[in-house]
Formats: sequence, structure tokens, C-alpha cells
Amino acid sequence: MSFSDHLRRLAKPIWDAQFTHPFVVALGKGTLPERKFKYYILQDARFLGDLSRVFAAGAQKAPDSESALRFAKLAEETLTVERSLHESYGKRWRMTPQQMTAVPMAPTNYAYTRHLLAVAQSGTAAEITVVALPCAWIYCVVGRHLLQDGPPRAGHPYRDWLLLYASPEFAKVQKWMRKKVDEWAKRAGRDERQRMEEAFVISSRYEWMFWEMAWNEEQWPV
Repeated sequence: MSFSDHLRRLAKPIWDAQFTHPFVVALGKGTLPERKFKYYILQDARFLGDLSRVFAAGAQKAPDSESALRFAKLAEETLTVERSLHESYGKRWRMTPQQMTAVPMAPTNYAYTRHLLAVAQSGTAAEITVVALPCAWIYCVVGRHLLQDGPPRAGHPYRDWLLLYASPEFAKVQKWMRKKVDEWAKRAGRDERQRMEEAFVISSRYEWMFWEMAWNEEQWPV
């Protein structure tokens, strides 16, 4: 078993819970209230800014030039490909990109991004890759799960979202990240592998919590 498969097995109950979360189910059916989807998109727009910084840190700490270049490309693509989807929704809501990224982070989003940034600052390239892996991998799995019976209908309100995350192009991101995790885990010591396991499981939990945050339209209590 590869190390990435081992990680997924560790987080299996968390990953399985994604498929039955009411936000994910309603998103796939197209019955999710637009208000909740808007909340999610605006929070995700803030999330992507910090995720790109995590990939930039990976480029700095990568042990080889090929990996450094790929991380740099991921940092760029996070701000172009995915953000372009968000901004297309922003136009529907008559919001500029600046207005979208000015929305205050919700508690869960803030906590998740601080987790990512902490590992990016103190961790190795392997740890940086693994802490961001659930984001790329889970979205690929969820996207394919929601389209397992075929592509979304033409009038599906979230068709563009579903097509992006179920696409072969997006799948390439998690495949590359898993490849690097498996490669670097072989050279990692016991303590580093344990940190990688912990980072992966925590990020997986935060991915579930992100759906929950959006479903409940989470706000700061005080």
C-alpha cells in the first residue's frame, strides 16, 4: 500500500461523511439554496488566497527544481483557474473580486487556513504537500461522486462547479501531489511521517467542517 493510500484509509470515516453531508447532497442535486452557495463561494475565495501561499512555500522548500516549478504553477493556477470560477459567480452577484476577498473569514475557515499556513512555515516539502492534499483530493472525489450517474443537466445551477472538480484536469493535481507524498514519505523519518499523518487527518476534518460551516452559514459568536 502506498503512503497516500494509507493516509486515505486513516481518514476514511471522515471522507465517507463528506458524501452524506447535507450541503454536498444538495449541491449535487441542485437544490442547495443560492444563499448558502454564495456564502460558501465567498469563504472559498478567501481560502484560495492562503492556499496559494501554501503552494508558494512548497516551491521554496521543494528538494528539486521540477517540484519547485510544479508548486509555483499550482500557486498560480489556484489564483487563476479556481478563482476565475468564483469570480464568474461574483459577477452574478454584482461583486468585484476585491469585494469578494474582503469578506471576513468565518471561524472554521480562519482555523483551517491557519493550520495550513503553520505547516507551510515550519514543515518540510512533504508535510506541505500532505497538508494541502485533502483539499485537492477530496474535491476530486466529491466531484466524481456527484456525477457518477452522468453530467449535470443543462439548467443545473451549480453545473460549472461540478464540471470543474470532476474534470480530468483537476484530477491531475491530486495525482501529482499523491506521487510526491509517496516519494518523499519513503525518505522521511518516523517523526516526519507521523506529522504527515496528523496533518492529513486534521485537514480532512477541516474539509468536512468547511461544508458544515457553509451549510450553517457560520458567523463569529461575538
